[in-house]
Amino acid sequence: MIDIIISLLLLIGTFFTLSGSLGILRFPDVYSRLHAATKAATLGVAGVLLGAFLYLLFDQGIVSGKLLLGIVFVLITAPISGHMISRAAYNSGVELWQKTKRDHLSNERK
Repeated sequence: MIDIIISLLLLIGTFFTLSGSLGILRFPDVYSRLHAATKAATLGVAGVLLGAFLYLLFDQGIVSGKLLLGIVFVLITAPISGHMISRAAYNSGVELWQKTKRDHLSNERK
């Protein structure tokens, strides 16, 4: 049963990483590309690391604190870095996609 859970976590992590890569290639502007990259990287890397942690725990009997710290680090830093990069792009004048309906930061720019 644990092998199925580990396999599912690895497959889910791989799926999110692959879908994020496709999102980077297909989305129209830098903001949606950053969104795809950070969401997918966060979920993908967390899934793969959690699968690796469970494998080491149940098959090898090893509790890997490094994998747990890696999961926590990615869950905390990836969304924040994506937000800061997109905010820097906005403040430096990178245009939104022409079909964007609302600009929530337009009042802050002035």
